[in-house]
Amino acid sequence: MDRLEGERAPSAAGPRGVMAGENMTYRRCMMKVYGTYFFDLDGTITDSSLGITNSVMYALKKFGIEEGDRTKLYKFIGPPLTGSFREYYGFSEEKAAEAVRYYREYYQERGIYENRVYDGFEEMLKALKAAGKNLVVATSKPEPYAREIIDYFKLSGYFDYVAGMELDGGRGTKAEVIRYALSACGIEDKSGVLMVGDREHDVFGAKDAGVDCLGVLYGFGSREELERAGADYIAETVEEIGRMKYVR
Repeated sequence: MDRLEGERAPSAAGPRGVMAGENMTYRRCMMKVYGTYFFDLDGTITDSSLGITNSVMYALKKFGIEEGDRTKLYKFIGPPLTGSFREYYGFSEEKAAEAVRYYREYYQERGIYENRVYDGFEEMLKALKAAGKNLVVATSKPEPYAREIIDYFKLSGYFDYVAGMELDGGRGTKAEVIRYALSACGIEDKSGVLMVGDREHDVFGAKDAGVDCLGVLYGFGSREELERAGADYIAETVEEIGRMKYVR
């Protein structure tokens, strides 16, 4: 894993055995500048925890499952819902699809608006646009919902495209969404694209699609999760994303 220029390095042994002291950075080869940023939505652009967990609770109640600890449902934020219901509650494919339908009953009426943009995010987008960057949303959320959220928070003017999964389950993996976004935006040179997300599936999807990935720690993933998945960079804050200089 590489580091953002100016990122505080750990006082113990860093990745690949590099020793780094307080406020020290280390470089491997070169400074890399990205021209296009792909942003995950939930946990990266917005804190959607309230709306998503309320929607999951609503769906689970339909199956007689009462979940009182909201934090246990944070694992639903980010990955595709069908897989989460299967993995965490043992639902069959058919039952998971039914749970997603119930989830959407609540989400499309209320949950979608139980949401907020992370502090400083719009300012960071302004800075990136002023620097001539191309900005794209690449999310596992259904594309119509993603577009509605971006419009609702008046962020549409910053993004060149909003890419998401299909309502019927198509483009069900992050890699498929990223490839779709690349195609829709006419991007052939993937070396200048950086995926920004907070969970391991963002990293896995980026690697599968052949683009670099910046993991963020202000969302719902941990440093351990992102490093284990192979994130190229780690940012602790929204502001670090906008530094636009990455050490490789």
